[in-house]
Amino acid sequence: MVSWADRVAYVCHDWEDAVLTGIVSPRQLPPLVRDVCGERRSAQLSAFIHGVVAATLRTGQVGMEEDAAEALSAFRACNYERIYLREASVRQGEAVIHVLRALVEHFADRPHLMADTSGHPSPDVLAGSQQALLAAVTYVAGMTDRFAFRQAVALLGWDPEKLPVGVGS
Repeated sequence: MVSWADRVAYVCHDWEDAVLTGIVSPRQLPPLVRDVCGERRSAQLSAFIHGVVAATLRTGQVGMEEDAAEALSAFRACNYERIYLREASVRQGEAVIHVLRALVEHFADRPHLMADTSGHPSPDVLAGSQQALLAAVTYVAGMTDRFAFRQAVALLGWDPEKLPVGVGS
């Protein structure tokens, strides 16, 4: 059930966000999605939720009615083509990866700057070790976007102009 809910939520919300930011227009929604689910997020969510509930009640197993599942598949394919894999999105993703890798390297070489679960620096982790690298990955993964980008500027001297766009520092 969670898998269906997650898929439905991100597809509908990502489309709405892309429309609101001007990346796509509502007219670019595939006709199958429009016919089965409508153009508004509330109608889309309702149609997909109804598809899951109806299929689950009918079969006794968590699933989605065929027409809704086909519409969801078309919707996901559209999002990949028009939002996630467009050139600007790929460049943005590469910029984020570059910042995160630099932060991980920084903290792996300076594990004393990372706090352990009690909030104190972990003195038993050797700089540059596998343990330091794993700790740095975990530490950076727990950062919000804004905090990570602020850290890149403050700790690494990162040029704010080279940070990924759309996330305030």
